[in-house]
Amino acid sequence: MGILEKIQEIEKEISRTQKNKATEYHLGLLKAKLARYRVQLLEPSKGGGAKGEGFDVMKSGDARIALIGFPSVGKSTLLNHLTKTHSEAGAYEFTTLTCIPGKIEYNGANIQLLDLPGIIEGASQGKGRGRQVIAVAKTADLILMMLDATKSRQQRVLLERELEAVGIRLNKARPNVYFKIKKGGGIGFNSTVRLTHVNAQMVYQILHDYKIFNAEVLIREDITVDEFIDIVLGNRKYINCIYCYNKIDSITLEELDRLAKEPKTIVISCEMNLNLDYLMEEMWKHLNLLRVYTKKRGEYPDFETGLIVRNGATVEHVCHAIHRSLVAEFRYALIWGTSTKHNPQRVGLSHVMENEDVIQVVKKK
Repeated sequence: MGILEKIQEIEKEISRTQKNKATEYHLGLLKAKLARYRVQLLEPSKGGGAKGEGFDVMKSGDARIALIGFPSVGKSTLLNHLTKTHSEAGAYEFTTLTCIPGKIEYNGANIQLLDLPGIIEGASQGKGRGRQVIAVAKTADLILMMLDATKSRQQRVLLERELEAVGIRLNKARPNVYFKIKKGGGIGFNSTVRLTHVNAQMVYQILHDYKIFNAEVLIREDITVDEFIDIVLGNRKYINCIYCYNKIDSITLEELDRLAKEPKTIVISCEMNLNLDYLMEEMWKHLNLLRVYTKKRGEYPDFETGLIVRNGATVEHVCHAIHRSLVAEFRYALIWGTSTKHNPQRVGLSHVMENEDVIQVVKKK
């Protein structure tokens, strides 16, 4: 029996099993097995045949956004509108057969936008070019899920299921769990909250199923079995996602109003150039980027060419962005902006920057 058949057998057994307190333990073990087989399916052994052709492109700019969706939903048309890149767009499916990168210049940042080929149902099992598309999506800072407003809600559910199956967790944070494999001493299990979905016996059994016999586990929030399996595997990607419904010029106002009120959802029309400015604003917001300006001693700040850093970046991160040797020569920094109590404020490397702060770095003599 191959891996695909084993996966299908376990999925059938999970769907047949009633979900209650008595079957919770059994379902947890089935889910652990299912996750292990899916990892084997996506990451085959090194000696398992010829290498497939990939289409990843070099990561460039300050952030990367991946366009994901079923064929012929308007991904290439959106890329053509937002960037200067031309991606072939047609009224037939699978117009795009490889990864086409484009560059968006917004708020002084260079954002890489990837037009990926349309994925089909079963992509997580390697159908179509699903495996390569999803591998590229894992490297993105934000996923823009393109959906057709004229089609059923099932398209979103199917895409979420495909991404979930390969370890991409959309709009979720990593569970607050400390997990470390040790060389000896058995399994240590503790929790700081009351657990309603997992227990010590289930944790031991899942770890034994993965051939882990020595580990330290500390659970700080009420997690599910699936979330604990994600922690054990350690290869899950937690990525922000915006659901973008295209072709709103072809639906009724009632349907448009319903879609627009869904969380993390934006409605657009590439054909009629509707709502694209708001889409750019939301993409910028979800990328969590900050713009920081630099200042030389005795001169005005350089407001033309700001530095783009991640939200939560410290003075040390900004110094690395200016020059990698600056941290070694760092004495202190003067900051003007909303992150300070008074302007200017003298700070060290650990000071957290905020949007549109001005920084002047003073080096050692």
